[in-house]
Amino acid sequence: MEIFLDTAKVEQIKQWLGYGVLDGVTTNPSILFKDGGYDIQERTREIAELIYPRPLSVEVSTNEPKEMLEQGRAFAKWGDNIVVKIPVINEDGVPCLDVVNTLTNENIKVNMTAVMSLGQFILGAKAGATYGSIFAGRVADEGNDSSELIERSARWLKTWGYETKIIVGSIRTTKNIQDAAVAGAHVLTIPPDLLGKWVDHQYSRSTVKQFNIDAKKAFEQLRESQGVTASP
Repeated sequence: MEIFLDTAKVEQIKQWLGYGVLDGVTTNPSILFKDGGYDIQERTREIAELIYPRPLSVEVSTNEPKEMLEQGRAFAKWGDNIVVKIPVINEDGVPCLDVVNTLTNENIKVNMTAVMSLGQFILGAKAGATYGSIFAGRVADEGNDSSELIERSARWLKTWGYETKIIVGSIRTTKNIQDAAVAGAHVLTIPPDLLGKWVDHQYSRSTVKQFNIDAKKAFEQLRESQGVTASP
């Protein structure tokens, strides 16, 4: 399983790269704006170079399929590790599968995003998407079981031999992370604050604290013992 960081903050990316657990980064227009990436091209190039050869997903910002193609082609030129995020449908409900397929046939990697159903995932995989991003939190908002959707998507891929990877996004709690991991997601894209919570645990902290206290006591006793032995 791979872990992507869902952010556009360079310092956070550097931090998790340093931990040795980061496999890629995902962004979208909202994240870039929130994280101060007003010059999308400049921030994208910076992140792409920082994490290379790990993938960086960058999302189109238009509702028109033709413009999606134009933006996708332009994004792909910003770095060899750029993955273009294309929505499975646009805001009018028009499928964007032709955009996915066209870019794929041009050897541009595609992250088909905003997937909420098995049907959407299957069609995206058949269109050639490199990744299919299931929005677990939003699936749950509709009263559906995101873990079941992830499991069924993974089984379908295995049965029919498609190479599309399941990305699980829209993660809101550490339990969402664990559920998606167990359900068979290939990739989890996680906000930095949640990834930090996932590694943290109060009993790990208290255990380490006790170990350090005991080690200090043992060291002091050893010094005292050596001191007594060395005395005339």
